[in-house]
Amino acid sequence: MGKTLFDKIWDAHTVTDITGGPTQLYIDRHYCHEVTSPQAFDGLRSRGLKVRRPDRTFSTPDHNIPTLNQDRPIADPVSARQVDTLLKNAREFGITLFPLGDEHNGIIHVMGPENGLTLPGSTIVCGDSHTSTHGAFGA
Repeated sequence: MGKTLFDKIWDAHTVTDITGGPTQLYIDRHYCHEVTSPQAFDGLRSRGLKVRRPDRTFSTPDHNIPTLNQDRPIADPVSARQVDTLLKNAREFGITLFPLGDEHNGIIHVMGPENGLTLPGSTIVCGDSHTSTHGAFGA
């Protein structure tokens, strides 16, 4: 039996097969939002590391932002802090940010395809459970 599209993408992105463990994959795109990314940036900062491919890392606030009146300050202080932290981390680490009010801003797992970032044959990770839907695009 021939290889499936999934098998072909997986094989093309395999960096290392760890004996008795997971396969280490090369990731083409990394999407991050304000809820799960602060811990990752803090981890990089504490280890003195940079984002390896900032040109392939894209961020947008989407979980803790208002649907309407995005030109006004975010009322909830925890949400406002998370969005502000994402903005600061994007600047510090040189990653692309689609902030509130930007025409490319949106739901993290929707803005990738909408902006032409989700490409067939690519691997994508994000701290959002819906990111697996990019498989519908052959990614």
